[in-house]
Amino acid sequence: MLMKSIAAGLAGTALLATVAFAQNPTATTDKTPPAAAATTSTTSASGEWRASKMAGVKVYNEANENIGSINDLLMDKSGAVKIAVIGVGGFLGMGEHLVAVPYEKLKFVNEAVAYTTTNPANPNAKPAATTTTGAATGTDKTATSSSSSKWYPDHAVFNATKDQLKNMPEFKYSE
Repeated sequence: MLMKSIAAGLAGTALLATVAFAQNPTATTDKTPPAAAATTSTTSASGEWRASKMAGVKVYNEANENIGSINDLLMDKSGAVKIAVIGVGGFLGMGEHLVAVPYEKLKFVNEAVAYTTTNPANPNAKPAATTTTGAATGTDKTATSSSSSKWYPDHAVFNATKDQLKNMPEFKYSE
């Protein structure tokens, strides 16, 4: 009995499908294309940064020291970003101190910067050049072709030490 019901259902579905495919679309005598097809276009945002990708961007000072990372961006009612909330210190989010800094005080850098390090085992040795995601003094706020596919800058630079940021008033989200 069950097999007969399944077979009848499949036959009915096949019959309805063939009827739907057999219908021809109606021909229109209007030669103008539909308005929706005439106005379709795409918008490219090449060189722009996604706000959702800015959270987590590392912040360095001008001495190439990692001083924290961006936790949030706050904007005014017109949509302009005004404040960057930076997380300083802590480990895996525990004990982190949040501070609010003016967004325009951040400098964004799109590529890693080469700097020199010394060998602590041999302080008289010549410093070796290495590449890092450390800070730079660049003020470039537009994405370059190498980082435009990331949709966010490599890092930000803020002119302060980690201790200075920790001593700033803690930022708290109001309830």
